Amino acid sequence: MSKLDDNIAKLDGYLARFRDTGIRNRIAGADVAGAGGVFQTISPVDKSVICDVALGTAPDIDVAAQAANAAFPAWRDLPAPERKRILVRVAEGIEARAEEIALCECWDTGQAFKFMSKAALRGAENFRYFADQVVQARDGQHLKSPTLMNVTSRVPIGPVGVITPWNTPFMLSTWKIAPALAAGCTVVHKPAEASPLTARLLVEIAEEAGLPPGVLNTVNGFGEGAGKALCEHPKIRAIAFVGESKTGSLITKQGADTLKRNHLELGGKNPVIVFEDADLDRALDAVIFMIYSINGERCTSSSRLLVQEGVREDFEARLVERVNNIRVGHPLDPATEVGPLISEEHFTKVTSYFDIAEQDGATVAAGGETIGSEGYFVRPTLFTGARNDMRIAQEEIFGPVLTSIPFSTEDEALHIANDTPYGLTGYVWTNDLTRALRFTDKLEAGMIWVNSENVRHLPTPFGGVKASGIGRDGGDWSFEFYMEQKHVGFALGPHKITKLGAL
Repeated sequence: MSKLDDNIAKLDGYLARFRDTGIRNRIAGADVAGAGGVFQTISPVDKSVICDVALGTAPDIDVAAQAANAAFPAWRDLPAPERKRILVRVAEGIEARAEEIALCECWDTGQAFKFMSKAALRGAENFRYFADQVVQARDGQHLKSPTLMNVTSRVPIGPVGVITPWNTPFMLSTWKIAPALAAGCTVVHKPAEASPLTARLLVEIAEEAGLPPGVLNTVNGFGEGAGKALCEHPKIRAIAFVGESKTGSLITKQGADTLKRNHLELGGKNPVIVFEDADLDRALDAVIFMIYSINGERCTSSSRLLVQEGVREDFEARLVERVNNIRVGHPLDPATEVGPLISEEHFTKVTSYFDIAEQDGATVAAGGETIGSEGYFVRPTLFTGARNDMRIAQEEIFGPVLTSIPFSTEDEALHIANDTPYGLTGYVWTNDLTRALRFTDKLEAGMIWVNSENVRHLPTPFGGVKASGIGRDGGDWSFEFYMEQKHVGFALGPHKITKLGAL
């Protein structure tokens, strides 16, 4: 039996229960049917129905928010070492079911097993990391003044809403939920409707690890129903969202009446700038990895290649050769590097840019084609001869599509890199240290890597500027979002108090 056949057989066993019972909402430790009935989750591999999913609407969100609110005082007041132990057990549960998580995620999203096998373990790392921060998470400062001993501390903000996307959904869910739980918050989780399987696995693992009922609640549904109700609910104190910029703007509006705190990790049109003096072999590897891995469906993908004229022709020729060799296939095959796109809607969007590129005058140097009709497969694509004012250079395509734009000087490269509404990440390839310092100082991006692909380090801040978002994930920045600062001033003695109305 091949590894692909073995993975398919294992997946069939994991999915059996979902086919029998569907996926229900999980509220206060109990399975709950959706007030809106059910919808179906479809595999992008062959367009088959995976299972029915509870269609949550406003009444479901209300029940879940009330459950999170009721569970909050006890979870907030649980001693930090106890919360830490539970979170560590969640990490252990994720590790024990990592294969199940990975296979289900591949089938639900089309992501290649090559990458999803690691994504589940990264979710465990997220829980372990934030579990280690629990004890000191509420620590503050001692700020002495002439008359007062000023003490600060942090307290959890309360029940929060977490809305997660369909690209690497399990890992991104843990990225938001782990620090929220570590801070002492309770959570209502609304996963993307296109990828509900692993959200169900996460809440099961958490409850098996000892997480009390109501601390983590999962409500499935669509943005206009469950998502809107979550953003508007008065018991929900904050919304953590990962997704496209247009939706982030809508979430801000929906939460305005209840003065929601929002953390928005949004889209990007990220530049990778390759200078003539760079290590071109390593730059080529990084450019390819950062746009074609994860099916190109990642907010940090380097979707604009800015390459200096002196090396452009040779670099693009090597790029075409490599792109044409990328293995597209069944996501459960360990040899597959790119699987199908998530849905018919997204497939239609991504493939529409093949014609747009040619209409705008760019060249389709590689790819630009669909594959078969069973699933939502496209060939990894490269556009060359592009200008930065073209739609393919300005709009987030969110697929395995790279746009190459030439530049001559450092100043021109900086102008092109910054000439976009987005500002999530940037990648700079040069062996000139002073150039790297100058360029990164002026580059408008929340995160920048020099001579490297995106290497995530959990204590560092993750987030963007401009239309790429508000706020930061990672390390103490996560706790700053999920907690409120509290200040208490203690008088050091009978200092002078100004008297009013005294005779």
